[in-house]
Amino acid sequence: MNKPLSLSKCLDEVERQQKYPVKLMQHQEEPAYQLVQKINKIIANSSTPTNMLQDIAQLLGVAFKVDCCSLVTVSAEVSGEAISAHWCAQENLESPQTEEMFSIECASETLTIEDIPTIEKSLPIGRQSLPVTIKAVLAIPTRLAGNNNGVISLIKSQPYDWSQPEKQLLKAVESSCAIAFSQVAQAQQIAHQNQYLQTCVQHQSLIKQLTILSRSNLELNQMLQLAIASTSEALQVERGLLILLKYTDPLFRTRQKKQIPKAKATVVGEWSKETETSLTTKSDTSDSSFFISDCGLCQRAFLDSGKPLMINDDTDLQDTLTVAPVFALEVLPAVLLMPLEIQGKVLGFLVLQQTNARSWQSAELNIVEMVCAQLSNAIIQTQTLRQVQTLVDERTAQLQRSLEVQAKLYEVKRQQTEQLQKLNDLKDEFLSNISDRLRHPLTRIRLAILNLRQMGQLNERQVRYADMIEQDCTDEINLINDLLTLQELATHNERPQLETTDLNARIRDLAVTFDTKLTEKGLCLSLDLPDSPLTVQTEVESFDRIVQELLTNASKYSEQDTVVHLQATHQVNQQLDQVIIKVTNIGRGISEEEATYIFDRFRRGRGRWTPGTGLGLALVKSLVQHLNGSIAVESTPIKDSSLSKISFTLTLPQFSQQSDSYSKK
Repeated sequence: MNKPLSLSKCLDEVERQQKYPVKLMQHQEEPAYQLVQKINKIIANSSTPTNMLQDIAQLLGVAFKVDCCSLVTVSAEVSGEAISAHWCAQENLESPQTEEMFSIECASETLTIEDIPTIEKSLPIGRQSLPVTIKAVLAIPTRLAGNNNGVISLIKSQPYDWSQPEKQLLKAVESSCAIAFSQVAQAQQIAHQNQYLQTCVQHQSLIKQLTILSRSNLELNQMLQLAIASTSEALQVERGLLILLKYTDPLFRTRQKKQIPKAKATVVGEWSKETETSLTTKSDTSDSSFFISDCGLCQRAFLDSGKPLMINDDTDLQDTLTVAPVFALEVLPAVLLMPLEIQGKVLGFLVLQQTNARSWQSAELNIVEMVCAQLSNAIIQTQTLRQVQTLVDERTAQLQRSLEVQAKLYEVKRQQTEQLQKLNDLKDEFLSNISDRLRHPLTRIRLAILNLRQMGQLNERQVRYADMIEQDCTDEINLINDLLTLQELATHNERPQLETTDLNARIRDLAVTFDTKLTEKGLCLSLDLPDSPLTVQTEVESFDRIVQELLTNASKYSEQDTVVHLQATHQVNQQLDQVIIKVTNIGRGISEEEATYIFDRFRRGRGRWTPGTGLGLALVKSLVQHLNGSIAVESTPIKDSSLSKISFTLTLPQFSQQSDSYSKK
């Protein structure tokens, strides 16, 4: 039974932590590092994913001194089932559960919209195997590649206020646990794929066996018995029957109306999972023979010949009053019954039975239909070698034609690719030539304006026009330079020339150049930099251009009289050293559709009339990729307002001394 959850405390805690961030001291980092190392060791040495999660749950439960620890994966895309592992302290194994409210706190400081539902869904799964009463929960969703893949829950059987160090410690192990959850999901996916491949192999083996049987010199009954055994094993049913009809009036096989014939049905082949053997029909067939008019199940299948009849329980029998005892529905109520039919003649039935209801897949039904077709052919004519060979030749020819068509399509695609490459090369050459040709006259125009200014013979109106011409020349030259830079970044995969620089000083120098531009729009720039000097390794020219373009973009699209925030942080987590720069402004929101192409060349948001070429963010993305970093955009609507908070987050990898010290421990 799912219990109501108290999440207000969780949300208040997240808000408090966001307003007043708390950093771990050195004595708090050391236990976190040791705990992470133990988790990594478990991941590396565990033989099975289940044991790995169980060991991690026990490790976390003991480390945090809680009553229970629950690890639950987010439902996998393949199986749709969550995998969980739990650990409880020995004194809590015999404790009864009670139906009471309990509180939840989240260790993550950056909750997303999906985090709270993820935690809520994981707790009922975890509580199914926990004998202890839950009064307090500290939970955190784990993320890998930006997606939630599991939830860690620390559980107390008594009301408890979780401390900030406990939350920070749980946050520190989140990445390692995310890797463990990822390995579990991969193992689950591999197992599902192996099962699917095994099923395909069984189906292929069945087809092969039936083909061999049809070409063999076995008697008809022997071939039918082997066929029912192979089919039952391949489709993993508990029982298989092969029933043949003997008509009193042979001419009835070519019936014109839907009516039940007078025919005797006899079981000529039977396979049972308990014995895994194919049983021959006894000389006394009184227990395995019946008239079709005495079995409502066979009547329904006869009237709807050509279609499979699926019965999962008594409610599916509808108006079927009688069923022959040979079906043993009281033991095996789930039935798939397929008529053996050829050219409108029903020769018998193929019956597959099992205890539990089953949802038959279309591929499985196709296999059953194929088996029935082959058996029908074998019954009509035992020597089907010519027909089978014809069918094989036809399918081989179809495959050959298909391969030929695919080869032609591949050749056409290859030619088109070569043509596109040639066009792209021509485009790059044209762009390079035209850029040089455009840059020279623009440079001469600027030089002419400079000479006119030095002559000092311009009146006020002429000076204003000269300023306009000079500004337009500068804009056009910058546009040409941006195009050439983008082309060079796209065609030359050179390694960045890293050098050491002071991040705080660099950003402050860049911010000074934007004070006038921001002030003209009634904006101000707020810097949130590390307290101590931070030395980073980067390509200074590319880094400066990225920050300049982000600030330029913010100044263009910010609402008047607002603040542009620039925050820089340095993170070292699991030997992953990163510098994160976040530029945030208030303005018109970016839709999900716009976010998909906002970094493309010459693409701008709909309804944006601010002058620009649409190259700024494209250049930013290319430069970020050149530095082996990443950039993302996020637009969050502001409550009771038509505006949104827009954030561009730049992440650059680092190789600092701090990360080296972690790797040497």
